[in-house]
Amino acid sequence: MADPSSRAGTRYASAQILDWVARTHHPADAGLNRAFVAPAAHGMPEIQLGPAEGRLLELLLRLVGARKVVEIGTLAGYSALWMVRALPPGGHLWTLESDAEHASVAREVIADAGYSQQVTVIEGSAVDILPKLSDSGPFCAVFIDADKARYDRYGRWASANLRDGGLLIGDNAYLFGHLLEDREDAGGMRRFHQEMADHFLSLCIPTPDGLAVGLKVPRDA
Repeated sequence: MADPSSRAGTRYASAQILDWVARTHHPADAGLNRAFVAPAAHGMPEIQLGPAEGRLLELLLRLVGARKVVEIGTLAGYSALWMVRALPPGGHLWTLESDAEHASVAREVIADAGYSQQVTVIEGSAVDILPKLSDSGPFCAVFIDADKARYDRYGRWASANLRDGGLLIGDNAYLFGHLLEDREDAGGMRRFHQEMADHFLSLCIPTPDGLAVGLKVPRDA
């Protein structure tokens, strides 16, 4: 029997195949295109999700019927646009950004796409803001894409404030290849993984830098 690992999908994914699949399954529109290029246009770090990962976020939120979502790490609003498109009328996304300039760009991008009524961009440290958001919960999903050393702290807040059947999602779960090294951010990220595995039905999707996904299940399930 062949080694299952030898059949990894990336073995067959040429640039031409990836381009065709992207155009077929998640074609971009003007709003998404503007959000994707906004970091480069404004001198911001170009560390936003890829389009396929954005579509995956939208798909996951639709699958759980998400209505109230928290994002930690806004950047220019690209991932926020993917997620808010998954929400029904009356649904809401709170997205937290520590950098005031980034938050300003995100507000413009989100307003230009027509979603300013469904998205609240909050400036400041997530550690300080999250406890104040708890009264708006329980939430249907929490997406983390912020300072990596604090993923474990964000994950604990999410665990306490997600509804049963809610999603906890963390990007950069491989920590750019440093996950197993002896460094502070790697320790926080490993705790995030372990606590997700202990309290959620979880897996880590092998995107370029790993996307950890956990489903909060009732304790008696």
